[in-house]
Amino acid sequence: MIRCTRRGLLAGGLTMAAGLALPCRAAAAEAVIRTMSSPDGSEVWFDPVGLWMPPGTVVRWINGTEQANTHTATAYHPANGRHALRIPNGAQPWDSGYLLPGASFAATLAVEGVYDYFCQPHEIAGMVGRIVVGRPGSPPAPHPDWLPLPEAARRAFPSVDDILRAGQIRR
Repeated sequence: MIRCTRRGLLAGGLTMAAGLALPCRAAAAEAVIRTMSSPDGSEVWFDPVGLWMPPGTVVRWINGTEQANTHTATAYHPANGRHALRIPNGAQPWDSGYLLPGASFAATLAVEGVYDYFCQPHEIAGMVGRIVVGRPGSPPAPHPDWLPLPEAARRAFPSVDDILRAGQIRR
């Protein structure tokens, strides 16, 4: 996709007069992950729960207006409450804060590897997701100061192989 800004078009008019190409730039790809819950809020999940994308993709988590719950999209990273490092070394951790119904949050994932994330109030219920950016790479080494994963969260992650094979995994 090519995106041309008004500034680029105005500058382009000047450069076109000089016989040069129009200065447009390729737009970053965007993937959407929705926070989901059952009508009574007793079941919660991300959709899709597993996703493959190329480096540099913008990921947008959306909490729809029909949702009964408030959610977060939070990277597994020690900076986020001593959680285990489950994103690539050198990748920027994120935390959306609480997303009220209708709100969204975006992060650009540029470093290749596996990114695991969770919903802060619902991690214990297994509301986690996994994104593979480019090639999976090796997981970071564990550290004794990091919090253990809740059992429901551990069971909810789709396998990296399934994500690579299918491109996306839905619940």
